[in-house]
Amino acid sequence: MAQSTSDGQGRWWATQPAFWQEVFDHLGAGVAVLDSSERIIAVNPAAEELLNRTAAAMIGQDFHDLLHRHAGDATLPDEPCRLLTALTRHVRAREVDSFLGGDGFLVPVTWISDPVTRNGEVVGMTVLFTGDATDRDAAVGLAAHVTALEGLTDRLALATEIATALAQTLDTEEALARLGRLLVPRLADWVAIDLRTEEGVQRVAVIGPEGRDAEQEAWQGPLPALDEHSRSSLVRVLHGGEPVLMGPGDIAPPPDSPLAAVQTGFLQALGATSAVIVPLGTVRRVTGALTLARTGAARPFDTAEVALIGDIGRRVGLAIDNTLRFGRQRQIAEAMQRNLLAALPQPGRLRLAARYQPAPAGSQVGGDWYDAFLLRDGATALVIGDVIGHDLAAAAGMAQLEGMLRALAWDRTEPPSAIIDRLDQAVPVITKVPLATVILARIEGPDEGPWQLRWTNAGHPPPLLVTPDGRAEYLEQGQGLLLGTGLNDVGRTDATVPLPPRSTLLLYTDGLVEVPGTDLDTGMGRLRRHAAALACHPLDDFCDQVLARMPPGTADDIALLAVRIPAASDGRGTSRHGVEEPVTPPPRHQLW
Repeated sequence: MAQSTSDGQGRWWATQPAFWQEVFDHLGAGVAVLDSSERIIAVNPAAEELLNRTAAAMIGQDFHDLLHRHAGDATLPDEPCRLLTALTRHVRAREVDSFLGGDGFLVPVTWISDPVTRNGEVVGMTVLFTGDATDRDAAVGLAAHVTALEGLTDRLALATEIATALAQTLDTEEALARLGRLLVPRLADWVAIDLRTEEGVQRVAVIGPEGRDAEQEAWQGPLPALDEHSRSSLVRVLHGGEPVLMGPGDIAPPPDSPLAAVQTGFLQALGATSAVIVPLGTVRRVTGALTLARTGAARPFDTAEVALIGDIGRRVGLAIDNTLRFGRQRQIAEAMQRNLLAALPQPGRLRLAARYQPAPAGSQVGGDWYDAFLLRDGATALVIGDVIGHDLAAAAGMAQLEGMLRALAWDRTEPPSAIIDRLDQAVPVITKVPLATVILARIEGPDEGPWQLRWTNAGHPPPLLVTPDGRAEYLEQGQGLLLGTGLNDVGRTDATVPLPPRSTLLLYTDGLVEVPGTDLDTGMGRLRRHAAALACHPLDDFCDQVLARMPPGTADDIALLAVRIPAASDGRGTSRHGVEEPVTPPPRHQLW
């Protein structure tokens, strides 16, 4: 809908149910609303008066069987019957006809049917009819009225679809792609979207019809600087001016600035015969400009469409502003998260590697983290954790827990379970972290081996141990409650397991095994198979391949921490100099 007030609120009353009820009740033509089985669910007062039937007598009845009858009360033959065909096939149709009134007399009518859709699915029909069928002028007038009403309905539906589509993503590129699919070719042949950035004006999208000339998309990219003295339509709109409707005469004149020259060249290259340029956003904050162009002389934009496109520009501008704000917040959170992830030690002959993968564009930043550090007794501490939440607060909470856990682990030599118990007691006092999962583990043993793993698990996915013969086992011992439950009196337990030479220990967050549309068992089974197949790969390649084999669709960030246990001290494997030597691949039949 077009804006009608200077405060940018638009015709808010047109979104209120009471307004549409008022329109329905006071429309001069009769209206019947049918469900998907052609039964009447509502009629307006004009329909009651025209048909001499009460609403109570019509609601629930089959529209065709009730009204499409002879005066002798026999239904009209089903074939051929234009009304029945329109209703059963859910198509738009128009006919001069007659309906049977409640007094037994036939009422001459002109009726028009139209399907009612919701999310692309037909859920019913509307039938609009007038009793002036014998008056051709009245019939023509009704047709014009209905055509105008249909146009208004289509425009309202388009504005609603755009608002819904843009509200479903926080990714700017995806928002622009969705907008293009809705506007072309439904409202325009070509669309260009320009955004104001700190660097200047950028043409971020050029969208055309299927089978379009791809060279036209070369108009994307940085645009010349805004000229304060230019009177071109695009410059005025980017400065907060009103929407502009352009015909052939407005496109042809020579430009008065470099930016105007680019816009003129673009429209002429398209062969545009009519164009509309509207601001994105509100008068107080113009995010950019939206240009719609048509290339057919027979269908220029009209003033009603300019009003609609102006409203679309306002909606799109606000949505894109939100996506840009979210993108900046996401970049800050990712940078903070990456900077807080500690550099890994390389203790003795043990080899460590870690990876952090942000969530896909459009998803929010999480609180996943990994850590590894040497303890005062010579053991190597391993940490993997996940703070509940997906925002800057979660990333900040992750940083708090990481620092607290390091301090507690260094403070005294004690089992991992005791350290996590102390951390759990401190969390509600020192932080605002609501809930978190974490594994704290110690790799214990002399530099020449053997080594063992001692760990406790506070509600986190279990570690995965992959042996060099291609077997993979989840270490499900040592399970306890996640942090933040308040049940601090429930003591945690530790678990221990020997670490075979050349084995790989993998700690990870739930984004690695939880994929929308699949259950957790499927994800854990997939990870186990992939990790087993990678048992003989160098550690860095092992980590990269584990991430690369993730199925598409994950909506979470992922952290993983891997440890390669060296070969026995006889030197067949990792050398004393820390060089990771190749591992003989296991026979294929031994892979898990």
